[in-house]
Amino acid sequence: MTSIFTVSPDFTPDHLSGWFIFNTWLQKAMDMHLHLQLYDDFDSLHRAVASDEIDLIYANPYDAAMLVRDKGFKPLVKPEGKADEALIAVSESSPFQSVEDLPPGTRIATTGDPDVHLMGMIMLEPADLDAGSVSLKHCESYVLVAKELIKGTADAGIFLLEAFQDMTSVTRSRLRVLVKSQIHVVHHALMIGPRLAAHRERMAKALTEMHTCEKGAGVLAELAFPRWEAVEDEDMEFMIDLMDALNT
Repeated sequence: MTSIFTVSPDFTPDHLSGWFIFNTWLQKAMDMHLHLQLYDDFDSLHRAVASDEIDLIYANPYDAAMLVRDKGFKPLVKPEGKADEALIAVSESSPFQSVEDLPPGTRIATTGDPDVHLMGMIMLEPADLDAGSVSLKHCESYVLVAKELIKGTADAGIFLLEAFQDMTSVTRSRLRVLVKSQIHVVHHALMIGPRLAAHRERMAKALTEMHTCEKGAGVLAELAFPRWEAVEDEDMEFMIDLMDALNT
């Protein structure tokens, strides 16, 4: 029997090969068949989740709530020292120097990444802006958000901090950051579904010890993760409650 493993579509393209290498490592470590299925966008991913096609997922914080409450997923591990943060940026030539300068009707470029979009919209509140007072333009990637700003077809853009930092220095030099979030406790996590529940403890042990062997450490380096650390049920519930609070 082959189980389906997937990764939240907001991962940076630089790490695409790393996820395939990780999938190979995990199959050997667990002696099980895993197929890495990647989805181009969040709509495709959510349809697969709704159809109960997914058994293992590296999920963003927003989807984690749905996976736990509606689909019976459990947390396994998260990358050590990596929190999800968002930022709002403008073109380097933009007249706006702070979020408070953004007027009603501002054109905001954003992606379908739900937790990053949520954090970005919260950071617009000091300008008294919300979804009803701005013009949202949805892009398929953070690179396309940057292009909208550089072309002048959007006034401000919402980015995942890590994705912004992974852009080329040339691209970043043409943008200017107005504000960054500092939440610290919101993070992606590897989560296991009900069909693999019997393997949860063994898989968590293999992952948290992965960095101790040369080959495992090499795979983690491909993902730019120092190591995995365990996520307990109560830690996940705390993050879900926080996301709920941010969303109200």
